[in-house]
Amino acid sequence: MDAREFTEHWVTAWNAHDLDALLAHFTEDVVFTSPVAAQLTGSAVIRGKDALRAYWSEGLRRIPDLRFEVIGVYSGVDTLVINYRNQKGGLVNEVLRFEGALVREGHGTYLGDDDNPAGATA
Repeated sequence: MDAREFTEHWVTAWNAHDLDALLAHFTEDVVFTSPVAAQLTGSAVIRGKDALRAYWSEGLRRIPDLRFEVIGVYSGVDTLVINYRNQKGGLVNEVLRFEGALVREGHGTYLGDDDNPAGATA
């Protein structure tokens, strides 16, 4: 996995709101955690690609102006951290753990204690 290439595809897919392109990088049994998932779905843990699609679809519905600007990319052993600023100006780290070329586990982490870090509407 090339970290810069992956990140460029990731941010392009997010900014285009192209879930098919984004989800192509995830395993069928992916596990994803996020405080925003808890806010939008009632559970901070999302299991499986279908559930991840449902969560992200709801997120895009409730955050129609969603947009990311990548600040930094950090590579580790089978791990990638994408540091970015969201449309609300908040700093976020997406921590992705890979199994081969696909993301098996992901974690959205937010700087600060904002109750609505992604800016979702009701």
